[in-house]
Amino acid sequence: MNKEDILLEVSHLKQYFPVAGTNKSVKAVDDVSFFIKRGETFGLVGESGCGKTTTGRSILRLTEPTSGKIVYDGNVIFDSETGTKANMLPYRRKMQIVFQDPYASLDPRMTVGDIVGEALDIHKLYKSKEERREKILDLLSTVGLNSEHANRYPHEFSGGQRQRIGIARALAVNPEFIVCDEPVSALDVSIQAQVVNMFEDLQKKMGLTYLFIAHDLSIVNHISDRIGVMYLGHMVELADSDELIFHSMHPYTKSLISAIPIADPKTARASKRIILNGDVPSPVNPPSGCPFRTRCPYADDLCAQKTPEFKEVKPGHYAACHHLDKVN
Repeated sequence: MNKEDILLEVSHLKQYFPVAGTNKSVKAVDDVSFFIKRGETFGLVGESGCGKTTTGRSILRLTEPTSGKIVYDGNVIFDSETGTKANMLPYRRKMQIVFQDPYASLDPRMTVGDIVGEALDIHKLYKSKEERREKILDLLSTVGLNSEHANRYPHEFSGGQRQRIGIARALAVNPEFIVCDEPVSALDVSIQAQVVNMFEDLQKKMGLTYLFIAHDLSIVNHISDRIGVMYLGHMVELADSDELIFHSMHPYTKSLISAIPIADPKTARASKRIILNGDVPSPVNPPSGCPFRTRCPYADDLCAQKTPEFKEVKPGHYAACHHLDKVN
């Protein structure tokens, strides 16, 4: 694979947040590395609090990473070793985000037209007021809203419509890369399908690249080309989406896949659910060695002493586990 095919490369990304009044830190993201190819959808899954959203926000430098290296389209935008911190304003046109909560991410005092038009104002992407209005109406129609919605306020819309406004805002600067931060988790199931289909249509039409963050593996499998699985700030497995679903290697991934609901009652009864013991440890006091060992049925002394290396087990399939031979 050529270097030109890779749009985003993340190496050894760490994001620690200091805990007030102590010398401890919340290790939200701890040594995560992956790359995203142009035009693909890279899914990131894991249970709540595993560091998915923080990874997305750190890539866009909405929160400054603690350490690591981020390369976008061949340009280093952050490198803790050399002290490189690129000016992000030009990159804001190329990299956008759709936030998780459509109720909290839109300013209630602004009309929909001004919310979508704000990015056009910042980057001066129009020559006249008429052109600005045309662009806003065009963006609204792209996401399935009409011209009379432009003068309304966010509280007048349903959750699905608000999320469409958030998507129109992200598309306003004609970006190449969008972080989709659990964009459907706050929506009804029937609306989720519409929004996911819209993401796929926009990708084909505009050649977009997505980092799609979610905790629902069935949605991620539907939309993603490759999937990374995170647990307690660490990447534990990464593979093509079908490969991950049908030939998962890590015990945590196997447990996640076993929890996907099956519509057919007979098949559902026959399938074995892998239930994990205990709770997710605190990211302030993570376990020594393997982060998953406190809940893993295969854990032994080696897992307590040494963090498993995140390595390529077969072409394109990465996993971090000492006992892959036992698990599989």
